[in-house]
Amino acid sequence: MRYSSSAHTRFYHRYHVVWATKYRYKVLKGAMRERIREIIIQTCEELGVHIVKGVLARDHVHMFLSIPPKLSLSDVMQRIKGRSSRRIQMEFPDLRKRYWGRRFWARGYFSTTSGNVTDDVIRQYLELHSSK
Repeated sequence: MRYSSSAHTRFYHRYHVVWATKYRYKVLKGAMRERIREIIIQTCEELGVHIVKGVLARDHVHMFLSIPPKLSLSDVMQRIKGRSSRRIQMEFPDLRKRYWGRRFWARGYFSTTSGNVTDDVIRQYLELHSSK
């Protein structure tokens, strides 16, 4: 396991996130798929978020992200989904007319954390330190 670091912090924060297009429309293909990929990569670079792995299906996105502790997952997702939705609808105007109104992505997202430390390991560590 390799820790990331910032000025005063060493961290290993990994999140698996998944979100879908509105109504699960299968529109992530061709030029739009490539443009969404570019927008997401650019947004993550600006935020200092490292993309460990990412996969675009035709109706949803899976990403494995390393997010610095100064950022919350909800802020990162708000920025990624908001920016990509706005830009895609500006660059592909027929999309809005054909499928839906102002939203490109469905509301919300799924997330889970990753790591090799279980709750039991943390409890044992704290018990060891509390007895000193």
